[in-house]
Amino acid sequence: MTLLAEAGTQVLTSAAGPSCYSRLTNEWVCGQYLSDRRQEIVDATVQHIWITVVSVLVGLVISFPLALLARRLPRLESGILAVTTGIYTIPSLALFPLLVPFTGLTPTTVVLGLSLYALTILVRSLLEGLRSVPDDVRESAVGLGYSRSKLLLRIELPLALPVLIAGLRVATVSTVALTTVGSLVAYGGLGNLIRDGVSTNFRAELLTASVICVVLAVLLDVVLVLAQRVLTPWTRGARA
Repeated sequence: MTLLAEAGTQVLTSAAGPSCYSRLTNEWVCGQYLSDRRQEIVDATVQHIWITVVSVLVGLVISFPLALLARRLPRLESGILAVTTGIYTIPSLALFPLLVPFTGLTPTTVVLGLSLYALTILVRSLLEGLRSVPDDVRESAVGLGYSRSKLLLRIELPLALPVLIAGLRVATVSTVALTTVGSLVAYGGLGNLIRDGVSTNFRAELLTASVICVVLAVLLDVVLVLAQRVLTPWTRGARA
């Protein structure tokens, strides 16, 4: 009876036709793929978000003192900008393998590489944001007895936020795309699925991972826009 039941199941499956992502059909849009590989897709998406967010935050932490140093010592500004721009010109296919001997085949390799790429955008946006603060505002704060650190934290940085967040949005969207290259060291989030989809001509996997990347970029950009509106309420009044 068991054999008969199994045979009946196989006949029903054959009669229903192959899966929409089988080698026989290989469709671009396949709901069954999303259902069958849901956990794999979720894991890749979570890894992609984690790598992107950590990379941008590390890049922001590194770029902050560089921007302050460039502003304090103008003669170093061109050198700092040249170095950060030069790093961005290194192809990711070359940068990640160069880091592997030092960081190994770990997420650290991807995070460090992406953080270095983000510097060229973040350092410039920090510098431009600080320069956008009116001189009379600085002079008024100094006249009220603000120290250099209080002037930076309470006056300059809040007023520089619109420009800084604009640069942060560009860096974040760029990092979402560049994270896929982390598949070179097996930590590319959705890039791992894209690589497998390309190498095996797996259309549903390739399209699904690509679409999720675009959606992630849009969602993170929206989050930063909302964060700017919350952190800089005075700009809403100015636009109105």
